[in-house]
Amino acid sequence: MADQSVPRPGSPVRGSTTGRPVMAALDLLGRRWTLRVIWELHRAPAGFRELQRRCDRMSSSVLTTRLAELADVALVEEGADGYRLTRLGRELVESLLPLDTWARRWEKSLRR
Repeated sequence: MADQSVPRPGSPVRGSTTGRPVMAALDLLGRRWTLRVIWELHRAPAGFRELQRRCDRMSSSVLTTRLAELADVALVEEGADGYRLTRLGRELVESLLPLDTWARRWEKSLRR
């Protein structure tokens, strides 16, 4: 059964009473630690403790919640090698890479 508190397209989310897909995605990705978990898993799959270490030792309760939410919306799965991104999760990271490139340019421009 899907967790009703996890943002998903078609259900009301922050910024959209109709649950527009982009607003649902932004609501999900805007949750504390969510993007960090995704970003760390894009590097390589990881077990719970390793992922917690990579995420600056975030609390185990927050990590448990984020992993459950991301699994509920088909972005993360657990396998023999630990937690890993699904195909959809990898596609999300691919779509975020241009933003990462822009953010690095932005950082450089602010240092001038």
